[in-house]
Amino acid sequence: MMAGGRSLEKIAATCILTLCLACLHVTSLKSQLFTRVGGLRYTTEPPISYKTLYFDQKIDHFGFLQDGTFKQRYLVADKHWHQPDGPVLFYTGNEGDITWFCNNTGFMWEIAGQLGAMLVFAEHRYYGESLPFGQESYSDSKHLNYLTSEQALADFAVLIENLKSTVPGAQNSPVIAIGGSYGGMLSAWFRMKYPNVVVGALAASAPIWQFPDLVPCGDFYKIVTQDFAKSGNNCDKNIRRSWKAINNVSSSASGLQWLSEEFSLCSPLKNKNDAVTFKSWLQETWVNLAMVDYPYEANFLQPLPRWPIQVVCKYLGFDSTVSDHQLLHGVAQAAKVYYNYTGSSPCLNTSQTATSSLGALGWFFQACTEMVMPMCTDGVQDMFEPEEWNFQAFSDECNSIFGVRPRADWAGTVYGGKKIGSHSNIIFSNGGLDPWSAGGVTSNITQSLVSILIPDGAHHLDLRYSNNLDPPSVRFARALELKYFQKWIRQAQKSTGTGSTMSKKRKNSP
Repeated sequence: MMAGGRSLEKIAATCILTLCLACLHVTSLKSQLFTRVGGLRYTTEPPISYKTLYFDQKIDHFGFLQDGTFKQRYLVADKHWHQPDGPVLFYTGNEGDITWFCNNTGFMWEIAGQLGAMLVFAEHRYYGESLPFGQESYSDSKHLNYLTSEQALADFAVLIENLKSTVPGAQNSPVIAIGGSYGGMLSAWFRMKYPNVVVGALAASAPIWQFPDLVPCGDFYKIVTQDFAKSGNNCDKNIRRSWKAINNVSSSASGLQWLSEEFSLCSPLKNKNDAVTFKSWLQETWVNLAMVDYPYEANFLQPLPRWPIQVVCKYLGFDSTVSDHQLLHGVAQAAKVYYNYTGSSPCLNTSQTATSSLGALGWFFQACTEMVMPMCTDGVQDMFEPEEWNFQAFSDECNSIFGVRPRADWAGTVYGGKKIGSHSNIIFSNGGLDPWSAGGVTSNITQSLVSILIPDGAHHLDLRYSNNLDPPSVRFARALELKYFQKWIRQAQKSTGTGSTMSKKRKNSP
């Protein structure tokens, strides 16, 4: 690991999973960079039906020499759509396979009937099946050069304009952008950059301020720590102690063997570097748990019990006199809650923490170019080993891997940083349990740039299917989001003179 930096290998699942957001770390373990993903997890929610379509997109919207096109995949569900001029709810695809996000965004499916809306889920370029250069898309940085958020937003805008001009009855349909995590960032930026295309946006768990000099780099891990501290006695304290215990035990060959057996690792730890990777894997595990600390059994990243951190913390209630081996026995049992809740895994794979439907390599390139999200730990206000944010080390590692260097301030320049008060009609929803809220908008900016806080919510809980165990705060959030959607739709239809027609159609519909 390069001194003073956070490893890219280490951040693989942290970024990737949540949608993969912050590539904060730096490492020379390139062979492990892009492997921390597992098998695709399928939702157990009600079956849904949609059409899979493809649109010829320009590879480069902002230049004129590259005139090639590629097939952008998008999914359409129009069962509830009121024609003509019914609204369109448009999901701004994240860094992964669009079918995965489609299956996990139950909120859109549940309100489509109420709004008489068409649902469109657009895949982000370079992810899933939407590969600008086919199998060559990831071959080198020259082919990756068109993987930017700006190009993706232009894809969305061109796709919507095409739908409006080719789908009968859609010409005057108001479009609302919806997204979660990086997709939520895109939905907010989409409304900012293309207010002529979308009338409003819901940006769920969208850390649009997790960029240099906008928020403290340590706040993300503070929230992770707070989640564990409130979920069990001494839970965070024992995780903080565990790093030194791992160092002590892993200092001998017998200790490495004991750790491998205690954690039921698929690949035994053999040396000091393996121990470092092992600690990174554990750190990612605790972060992942904070993001998916849902009030019901869920299968978003791994099959988990309801309030999984509370279950984890039952194994970490030791006092300060506990031995290293006793402590790490508890840590092993806690880790198995995340990786083997169903009891079906014969061993734990330290190279996998998240679903394969998320695009690791593509996100790393984005982090190494424009999505520079600083993070750090101090071991005092958080439960992790101290690591500073070192931009130069991060830049050097990006250069060694991709031959490019990140532009630290570009996102703030192109999207406005905290100076976004001139925009309108954007909802920023954030969960109090979600570490990504550290970089999110958590208070109202204007009357139409509003914040909705969900104190008991983890990562974009409001976008998930409703559940009988949902806390009142997320039920309220969804109801309020729906009211804003209805307001934006009325305003748009009034401006185009389609409102009265739509009202009559709804009255005549079952």
